[in-house]
Amino acid sequence: MKKSDFYYDLPPELIAQTPLSRRDASRLMVLNRRTGEIAHKTFADITDYLKPGDCLVINDTKVLPARLMGNRITGGKAELLLLNPRGEDIWEVLARPGRRITVGTELTFGDGQLTAQVLEVLENGNRVVKLRYNSPDFYQLLNQIGSIPLPHYIHEKLDNPDRYQTIYSKELGSVAAPTAGLHFTPELLDKIKGMGVEVANLTLHVGVGTFRPVKTENITDHVMHSEHYELPQATVDKILKAKSSEGRIIAVGTTATRTLEGVWKEHGQLKACKGSTNIFIYPPYEFKVIDGLITNFHLPESTLIMLVSALAGREQILSAYQTAVEMKYRFFSFGDAMLIL
Repeated sequence: MKKSDFYYDLPPELIAQTPLSRRDASRLMVLNRRTGEIAHKTFADITDYLKPGDCLVINDTKVLPARLMGNRITGGKAELLLLNPRGEDIWEVLARPGRRITVGTELTFGDGQLTAQVLEVLENGNRVVKLRYNSPDFYQLLNQIGSIPLPHYIHEKLDNPDRYQTIYSKELGSVAAPTAGLHFTPELLDKIKGMGVEVANLTLHVGVGTFRPVKTENITDHVMHSEHYELPQATVDKILKAKSSEGRIIAVGTTATRTLEGVWKEHGQLKACKGSTNIFIYPPYEFKVIDGLITNFHLPESTLIMLVSALAGREQILSAYQTAVEMKYRFFSFGDAMLIL
């Protein structure tokens, strides 16, 4: 299939710049992937589509305040985005301005509370840096001097950084939020559990590659980014129990989906494990674990719209997206949601 097969026209004004005042007040498009029928609801109505015995799988990753604004020791502004830890106080980063941040360059952040020295420039343009700081707790220092990185298409300032975290986020490590989960409130999640729906957690740390465009016209030539995951035994047990009683496995987001399907692809079964996955899901694909998906509306020609197209069919997804455009749904990270069953 071609990248252009997943294009749709999106008016820029439909890209949500700020979250709604209440998380579960967002709109919810419900798509029956077998009949193509569409219903228009609010997210709080999602309980109408869940039933006892179902299992909701959430990603409990937490976004790092990974954006650091500072200066080069020799003068001039500099910015780092922490991507992946590579060892003790060694990180792979995105650096700006790249042409001036070469091997040996020293950077300083937070009035000298944190410094970084460039050790290596990678083929993809990322840098490897050595960090130095006096604080006994690196992540506490990061909370003080770093900021939450927002996607490139969000231009408004985020007044409350917690709105780019899910209410159940706890495992630090992502540079982007698993945005399908942003719609849940504590009250809604409690209501879902009270219905007899199991809620199971896993962790997949979302990398910057989630925003990287597909550059190859033939999508099979695209090299997917790799992301670290952990699938606990308790979650495996809940999923297998639900499947044995004909309950549905509903993933909250493409990250939870990629973790579950990635584990199955690697091991031929669900098992408690940790590792990295670079699974690329696009049509045609036979899902081995999930039966449904809660997700947001994704960028044209992205790997994410390809994933949802694998679940519901490309033409059906593009038709649903066209309906969303016509009805002025809000798109992307702070936008509205879709439930595919």
